[in-house]
Amino acid sequence: MKTKIIKLKSFIKDCGKVMVAYSGGIDSSFVLKLCVDQIGGENVLAVTGASETFTEMELDNAADFAKSTGVEHAVITTREIDNPDFRSNPPLRCYHCKKEFYSKLAELAGKRGFKFIFDGSNKDDLSDYRPGRKAAAEFGIISPLIKFGLAKKEVRELSKKMGIKIWDKPSNPCLASRVPYGEEITEEKLEMIFKSEKFLRDNGFINVRVRHHGKLARIEVPEKEIMKLLKEPLKSAIIKKLSSIGFTWVSIDIKGYRTGSLNEILDLKK
Repeated sequence: MKTKIIKLKSFIKDCGKVMVAYSGGIDSSFVLKLCVDQIGGENVLAVTGASETFTEMELDNAADFAKSTGVEHAVITTREIDNPDFRSNPPLRCYHCKKEFYSKLAELAGKRGFKFIFDGSNKDDLSDYRPGRKAAAEFGIISPLIKFGLAKKEVRELSKKMGIKIWDKPSNPCLASRVPYGEEITEEKLEMIFKSEKFLRDNGFINVRVRHHGKLARIEVPEKEIMKLLKEPLKSAIIKKLSSIGFTWVSIDIKGYRTGSLNEILDLKK
């Protein structure tokens, strides 16, 4: 890991001036902080995409961290939900979303004189279904963590050593990732998912997903926390809250929380 980080730092210095596609997650936060440390905040621009799939809370958190590093933080509004190729929710949904975001990033980079655009994709992302990677390649987005073989566990360890307070922040991909492929993405569904997950997080569940299956909510929490969902008075409170949000049935996935569970229906060998 020491060799990897030395090479990564040298690479950043060679770039000299960098725009960072900044989501507020630990990976892009690590990349952002590393860039600031190596080439100075005046040579770094953090850019976050704002849309219905990205919660206001996440946007505020991203702004706070960017401010703490001393870099300029720009917010680009995207409207991928207006794109029928995204809204219809095909397996390539993330490609269409990232394509819009990266096209606007590239446009801004040209105006501001940034030759290099970094994102926070890490080595682990190569082992999962990530159609957004195709869009990144099309627009020449550089993934320094992948380039130098840094996995999520290493990023967290290094972030902790660097004093990044959110080093253990749970992953929280866009809300559209909770809707099964083929089922239309709508503002109403995204709002239902956000409110449901917020309620569960407010009740102590950190790693949680509420998958939207029409009138059915499928809750994913780590296996060791499943029994907590069934204890009263919390169980009744969850049912009452999710029912008020618009779900008729509330279920618990006994496989437990895992990232990308909706990708399990895909034949990724094709």
